[in-house]
Amino acid sequence: MSKYEIIIYWSKADEAFIAEVPELPGCAADGKSHKEALANVEIIIQEWLATARQLGRDIPEPRGRLAFA
Repeated sequence: MSKYEIIIYWSKADEAFIAEVPELPGCAADGKSHKEALANVEIIIQEWLATARQLGRDIPEPRGRLAFA
């Protein structure tokens, strides 16, 4: 599980739950349930981080309430 803040909400337009990671621009996933959206976004977070490392981009430190040692 990542330490980044994840916001999950229902999207009527998409007819799915959307999970967004505000600290990682463009990092989001969807699912038919909260649980599925969360599981999907955890995968996307890892892919986002791997891509940022490959491209030599800065990776933000988690800053939310989950950012503890």
